[in-house]
Amino acid sequence: MNRVFVSVTNDCVNDQRVHKVCSSLCVEGWQVELIGRRSEINVQIEREYNVHRFPMWFRRGALFYTEFNIRLFFYLLTRPSGVLHSNDLDTLLANQLVARIRRCALVHDAHEYFTEVPELQNRPLIKGIWKRIERLSFPRIDHLFTVNDSIAWLYKEVHGKHAQVIRNIPVKKATTAAQGKEALGFSSEDFLMINQGTGINVDRGMEELFVAMTELPERMKLLLVGKGDVLPKLHSLRTELKLQERIKIMDTRPYGELMRITASCDLGLSLDKDNNLNYRFSLPNKLFDYIRAGIPILSTDLPEVGRIVRGKEVGHTIAECSPEAIVQGIREMEKKGKVPFKNALALASSELNWETEVEPMLACYRKLSG
Repeated sequence: MNRVFVSVTNDCVNDQRVHKVCSSLCVEGWQVELIGRRSEINVQIEREYNVHRFPMWFRRGALFYTEFNIRLFFYLLTRPSGVLHSNDLDTLLANQLVARIRRCALVHDAHEYFTEVPELQNRPLIKGIWKRIERLSFPRIDHLFTVNDSIAWLYKEVHGKHAQVIRNIPVKKATTAAQGKEALGFSSEDFLMINQGTGINVDRGMEELFVAMTELPERMKLLLVGKGDVLPKLHSLRTELKLQERIKIMDTRPYGELMRITASCDLGLSLDKDNNLNYRFSLPNKLFDYIRAGIPILSTDLPEVGRIVRGKEVGHTIAECSPEAIVQGIREMEKKGKVPFKNALALASSELNWETEVEPMLACYRKLSG
């Protein structure tokens, strides 16, 4: 049986893209092993494929990435021969070294433009190290995938490497049933907005959104679901602005529950700022989750995001991420309501599905299996 070893630096629990890739490869007859790290909580997961998670001494920073890649390098050397599937730049070094030693195929899936993430912009030394790893590793990649056309263009410009685009779209399934606003602690009369995902980080527009909430009517409520580095600041800001009764912050939820929560809302938000290449060319997973849940979207007008929101007519874009622009955008969307977007959301949901999107990657693996 054909084997593939898929590696990622997270704990494998909530990474829906990696799970979808692994599941799709299983359906194709591949023996899949997913390799990640064990989190502090060590949540147990049961999948149709094998999962191996490293216990880590270090949890973040340079020592974490160094330890992870050393563990990954020696682990892959001891496994049977197979295709190596690296996710993001932080797993690529170990994979490309093992691929060279064992002369096996290397597939790389870039979920973002890693060297331009905000966390690296004021750290030139660390950013330079990652750029060097990218420059040395990219020529060794046999098959490159990424999440949108803009990032694919950047890789072509910088490395002369063609990347096949596989957007992170939900699997095809029936419409998600709403959990209900009351079950979430809100009134059925509230206008409920949501920002969800595992990247509630700096420059995602949440501070501006909190300030905007002070200018909006009491019946407008906000729900944040997920995790990220800006959450401690947001908890303090919520108290400072006296918004405890209007803003609820929830930890990451299993995907099925998250979608039931999202379907209970009136408006999905995506407010990334255009102040770094990674965000400018991002295409957040939550956009497709909002569409699948049947709720319209308010977003900043970034190239890839605007192409979906305006192109599919599933929401409204604002020119800048300022409290004033956010207030105006929310008021316009509340006035319109869900009904004008219902047909466009249903059409986009039927067109955008993982089973169709992943086909180029599966075609690649069929050639590898031959």
